[in-house]
Amino acid sequence: MSEKLDSLRERLELIIFGTDTPAGQLFDVVLIYAILASVAAVVLDSVEALHLNFGTWFLYLEWMFTLLFTVEYFVRIYITNRPFRYIFSFYGLIDLISVIPSYLALVVTGAKYLLIIRILRVLRVFRVFKLIRYLAEANILLHSLYLARRKMLVFFFTVMILSFVFGSLMFVVEGPENGFTSIPKSIYWTIVTITTVGYGDIAPQTVLGQMISTVAMLVGYSIIAIPTGIVTAELAGQLGRGRHSRTCSTCERSGHDVDAMHCKFCGAGMVLED
Repeated sequence: MSEKLDSLRERLELIIFGTDTPAGQLFDVVLIYAILASVAAVVLDSVEALHLNFGTWFLYLEWMFTLLFTVEYFVRIYITNRPFRYIFSFYGLIDLISVIPSYLALVVTGAKYLLIIRILRVLRVFRVFKLIRYLAEANILLHSLYLARRKMLVFFFTVMILSFVFGSLMFVVEGPENGFTSIPKSIYWTIVTITTVGYGDIAPQTVLGQMISTVAMLVGYSIIAIPTGIVTAELAGQLGRGRHSRTCSTCERSGHDVDAMHCKFCGAGMVLED
């Protein structure tokens, strides 16, 4: 009996965790489609007309997918050799969080719409279809943002100071009678104006207030391109450095010298480029 259980466990492990096997790839593809279908059901159920006509069916679908993913989660724990490693891994936590809202909705109204977090499970598509290598480009962008963090922080505080100055001026000039009932609300108007969003819920009525708002709008147009330029400069620097480095075909990690013979991360041999 134990041998049969061990054999079943090995087969399930090969299917569920074996992304290199046909059965494992088929399981992951079906799982991704099921995740997308469950998210689509939650999104459609939020539409009032569809909820009134098909709310019961959406409820059935929700619980069907919830039970399916719950069983899958516990099967993953059962078949893995290191259960706690899976439970506290990134995918393990996402798998758990994706089923909690349905049970939470039994005691908290509206919690079921948190099921939209299931869309994060689609991140498995990177592992299933071997797209990890394409994350290098995303890492370059993230690293550029990280290098530009101090400049962006200075820019952010500059905009905040300008928002406080313009907001205070508008509160003094326009006053509560024109909709500027407090300095925080005036600062809100300034941020909306500087960012060129312009909701139009508050508008200056006096000539002086309109002159100040004109200056605020011109300042907004003047500074809106600054963060783009900062990130672009860092990104150009990263791409320039990337042209003078090579990527290991085995572990997909970059940063090697152009004449490197072996990967400095995994030790695999590297073919010299012509």
